[in-house]
Amino acid sequence: MSEKYKIVYRPGQGEIVEKKSRFIAHVQPVGSEEEALEFIGKIKKKYWDARHNCYAYTAGPHREVTRCSDDGEPSGTAGRPILDVLVGSGLYDAVIVVTRYFGGVLLGTGGLVRAYSSAAREGLAQSVIIEKQEGAIYQIGTDYQGLGKIQYQAGEQNIPIMQADYGENVKLELVLTQEQEGHFFQGITEATGGKAQIQKIRDVNFAVVDGQVELFG
Repeated sequence: MSEKYKIVYRPGQGEIVEKKSRFIAHVQPVGSEEEALEFIGKIKKKYWDARHNCYAYTAGPHREVTRCSDDGEPSGTAGRPILDVLVGSGLYDAVIVVTRYFGGVLLGTGGLVRAYSSAAREGLAQSVIIEKQEGAIYQIGTDYQGLGKIQYQAGEQNIPIMQADYGENVKLELVLTQEQEGHFFQGITEATGGKAQIQKIRDVNFAVVDGQVELFG
C-alpha cells in the first residue's frame, strides 16, 4: 500500500484580528527539528517586539518529533491549539508560528484557543498544501497505433504522463502508484494486444501540482 501524506509546497502567511490583538501566522515546510527551531528563531527575531510567538511543529515521516509552545500564554491556550490544527490538517514536516501583538483586551482562555486556532487555519489557507505519495516511474514503449490507447487508459485512471519521445516508435514516461499498476498494465496490454513494452525506471516520491508531476528525492 503506497503511503500518502500532505506537505507544505509553498509557505504562507495569514493574519486575523481579535479584540484589537493581531495574530500573525507563518507556515513553513521543514526537514528536521533543527530546521523548525531555526525558523522559529527567525520569526522571534523579526517580531521581537511582539508579546508572544507561539508555535507547533512536526518532523519525520511518522511525526517522530512533535512539539508546541505557549510562549508565555496560559498553559494549553496557544501551542496546543496550533498543534491540533497542524496535525488535524494531515500535514507532515511543517511548522506554524503564530505571533501575537496584544491589543489591550483580555480574551480569556476560550478566546485565546479560538484565536490561535483561527490564525493557524488562516496561515494554512494562505499556503499551498499538496499530497505527496510513493510511486514509480515507468517507460512504456508502443507503436503509433497503440499511442492513443495508452493515453486513453492513462487519462481514465488519472495517471500523469511525464514526457513522450516520438521516434520510429513512441516512448512514454508515466508515474504510477502501486495501487494503479496492476489495473493499468492489464488495460494497456489488452488494448495494444500485448505489444506495449513496460519497463520500470525507478521508485520515487511525487505529487501532482497544477497538473504537473513534481518529484521529490
